Parts: sequence; structure tokens; C-alpha cells
Amino acid sequence: MSGLGARIRAWRPTPPPLPADVAHLVGPDDPEWFARELAIAASPPWWFWRFLLRWFSWLPSIFGRLQVTGSIPPEWLKGPLLLAANHIGDFDTFVVAVAMHKAGVTPRFMATGGIMRSPIAGPLLERAGGIRVERGTDVAKHALRVTQAALAHGGHVVAYPEGRVGLAPDGWPERGRSGLARMALAADVPVIPVSQWGAHEVLQYVNDWGKLRTLLRAFWRQPALKVHIGPPVFFEDLQPDRVGDANRARTRIAAAITRGLVPLRAGEPADRMAYVDPTRPTHATAAFPGGVVPDDIP
Repeated sequence: MSGLGARIRAWRPTPPPLPADVAHLVGPDDPEWFARELAIAASPPWWFWRFLLRWFSWLPSIFGRLQVTGSIPPEWLKGPLLLAANHIGDFDTFVVAVAMHKAGVTPRFMATGGIMRSPIAGPLLERAGGIRVERGTDVAKHALRVTQAALAHGGHVVAYPEGRVGLAPDGWPERGRSGLARMALAADVPVIPVSQWGAHEVLQYVNDWGKLRTLLRAFWRQPALKVHIGPPVFFEDLQPDRVGDANRARTRIAAAITRGLVPLRAGEPADRMAYVDPTRPTHATAAFPGGVVPDDIP
């Protein structure tokens, strides 16, 4: 059994060959996964990932009523695309993936290193185009290099600017980190904001048996799982190496996601979440409390 367990932990789908145009980016001191992720980023989406999106995108709808509004111009679907979504719970990645598929996007998600290191799920996510983000480590910069390779080959990259599940007590997006803004400026591509609400009712924040309870309750209650794809955020007046511009881009992204979230929360209190998850901490601050975005922010 121990031998079987070791084989399960070591299993991973066969990656595509490393294309010559990115092979020079791999050095002897890079982590072993870096070459795999570069090869995947520079290759067309995995057939199995496209198969799952096409034939099993109905699965999240078992736990709620999916509603997708907005769209992406057809001429943009060839890529590259950077999409920024607010993060409200563990279930929202499934909701966003299905919403993006409905919009014609084959998403490649940026994910924390912990998820990517897990057996089975981590290798599958990596092969589906997941980009490992090892925050606070000396290999954190590798995420930028993999993302640049994906964008250079027309990839559709989805990132959570907040870097975690949002913890503002009113539920509005936090200002987040500047990583996505820096990637957008470096790649000279606009960012498409993706606002979403309702997925936080499906799985509670804390990882214990309560997750199963909330999952079953969502199956019975069928909460509305709302996703809105907003107009792109442009940065023509900003420069990647100018002081303060990454922060300005970050603020614009947070503002765009917040604006798109306002109609999704219609009928709810602006100063608090209508659905309260008692396991979710509330010690952060929203970028725009109450969902109020000043008019002078582009």
C-alpha cells in the first residue's frame, strides 16, 4: 500500500515537449517544475481540460443557479487575455471556469503553490495550464515568466488580484497585490475584470466537515451564482518601469471589479454581506468600502 501511495503522489500527466522559443529561459538552478510549466504555457490548451469544460461545465450548477452577464469581443478570444476576478470562496474557481468557458475562454488559472503540490489535483491543475505562485519565496518571480510565456502564445490567464479569499467585512474586493498589474504593464495587454458573487454560499471558509454541510445546503437552497464580465481596463498612459504606475493599475483593476459587482449585489446591504459565513475572518479592508468607486478613477 505504501508503494501504491508513493506512485499516486508521484503521478502526473505527461507534459508537452519544451518549445525551442522558451527553452532558453530554463536554467540549472530553476525548480524542476519550471520547465514543465513553461512547456504547458507555450502549448495549446490540454485536450482533456477542453473536454472537461465542454462536457462537464454543468456540474457547478448542481449547487446553484449560474448567471453569466457581459461578454468578450470575439476578435479578442484568440488571445492573449488577462482576466482579473474577485475571490470570495473555495467554490468560485469552478464557477469562474464555467463562466469563462461560456464566454469562449479556455482559462489558465494562477494558483498557490500549496494547491499545485497536492497529489492528483495539483498535477491535473498544472497540466490544465495552472500557473504556480510561490509567494514570499525566491522562486516567486517564476510565475511572471510562465505567465509571460502563456500570454506570448495567446493564452487566457485568470488571476485573483487579492491573492486570497477576500476578507473585508462588507465583502467588497480588497485592493490586492500589484503582481497582476505589473504583469499587465509588462505584457502590454489590457485586463478584463470578472466580478462574481454567490459562490461563497456553497463552501464555508474553514477547511473542516462544515464544508460538506454548506455544500449540501447549497444543493438544497440553490443560491444564485452570478458572474459579470466587464469592459477591459486599459493602461496606455502607464509604464511598467515608472514609479507608482503599478499601483495606479492595481487601483483601476480593483475599481473595475467593484463596479461590476455592484449590480450583482443589488438588494443586499452595501455595508455588510447578506450571507454571513461565521468561519470567515473579517479583518481586511475593501479597496472601495460599500462598493463606492470615485468618479475620478478611470
